[in-house]
Amino acid sequence: METWTVETDDDGGHLEVHSFRPVAGASIPGASSAAEEPGVVLVHGTLVTDSLYWPFARNLSVLLGRPVHSYNRRGRGRSAPQPPDYSAATETSDLISVMDASGSTDVVGHSYGGFVALQAALRAPISRLVTYDAAVSLSGNLNGRWRPQLEEAVTAGQLDNAWAHLVQGLGTAGPISYLPLGALRMISILSAKTRLGSEMRELLPTAVLEMRAIIDADSHIQDYAELQTPTLMLSGGWSPAYFAETGRQLADTIPLVDFAVVPLQFHEGPLRPGKQLAVRIARYLAQGTAKAPSP
Repeated sequence: METWTVETDDDGGHLEVHSFRPVAGASIPGASSAAEEPGVVLVHGTLVTDSLYWPFARNLSVLLGRPVHSYNRRGRGRSAPQPPDYSAATETSDLISVMDASGSTDVVGHSYGGFVALQAALRAPISRLVTYDAAVSLSGNLNGRWRPQLEEAVTAGQLDNAWAHLVQGLGTAGPISYLPLGALRMISILSAKTRLGSEMRELLPTAVLEMRAIIDADSHIQDYAELQTPTLMLSGGWSPAYFAETGRQLADTIPLVDFAVVPLQFHEGPLRPGKQLAVRIARYLAQGTAKAPSP
């Protein structure tokens, strides 16, 4: 794995990037060697850093025989903090900067990262795009998922309460999401003793701005009519149903969008062990190249 930095198009902005290659790649981080095929950029979701995606990125790189670049979005790791005027445009510009700097043509986005990737595809050329449980707001369908109590709790420093409202509102934590708020607060208290739980609590302020960015970017199906990127929208068989509903609606209307359900997968599918999801995504991306992925 190579770690390097991409400068963004705003003053002083920068992103921490981690690159995976199936064989020894370029000696300069971020630079493509003459024999290297164009890369794939992986965009992560909310309340996490890109490190949780490293096994998935490594699998995808091996399957495709191409470099895969994951990066910490704003407010994580060594990337710049979210700016005061943070919006979906911030994220799409960042993604385009990483694509340009890494020589990448394809994008894979999970959850909020899928939303970012779709927004970017409307602004810049992307050869092929895959989203998994893309958090796209169509005609206000995600408005009910946004809870003002989340922002109020974060502002008051009540992070366990904030985490409970976020999990219950989004429903992305499987059966745990349907527990009463009191039980969820207790889970937050206990999980804060772990590295991952502590990290998620620290990232709650970023989740507030990211949820607002999704709601503010609410769109209609026809807003994607000009999409020029072949796109596969996937949803986990055990993910909240609203992700699949959005994928089906776009696939039914936009010619270049396909939709499929991946059986036996939760919302956090890209973070779980196994290669099933990586193989499914690699096969789609390989349709744009002459090289088929190895199973």
